[in-house]
Amino acid sequence: MTAYTEAEGQTLRTAVFGAMVLVSTADPGSVDEESYAGIRAMSLLSDDLRAVIAAAPPALPKGTTSDVESGVLAALRSAVEIINAHEPADLPIFRVAVTEMCRSVAGADGEIAVAEKEMVTRVVEALA
Repeated sequence: MTAYTEAEGQTLRTAVFGAMVLVSTADPGSVDEESYAGIRAMSLLSDDLRAVIAAAPPALPKGTTSDVESGVLAALRSAVEIINAHEPADLPIFRVAVTEMCRSVAGADGEIAVAEKEMVTRVVEALA
């Protein structure tokens, strides 16, 4: 198992859960359906990453909507650096998993709103 520090783990949790929150709040829909869709897509992560993300509750950035978005997108960029430093083979899997989580959340109610699509695009760009 790859060893991540607590701070790295918190960044990973903020990135993953924050990305789903950004998409979910971009166009409010059924919170339950969106949550379940995102959690189901988490199964795409490697075992190590799932363990780190499940190890503690996430902490989302505080402040305005813009502050939260900026903080989550920064956490996504940092998560890419963290994973690349520890386990580069997990990076493509992480990118695909987070992208799929966001798409699943966006489409959980049967349609994807423009605001959700735009947020998914910002998340994907942060993962690049």
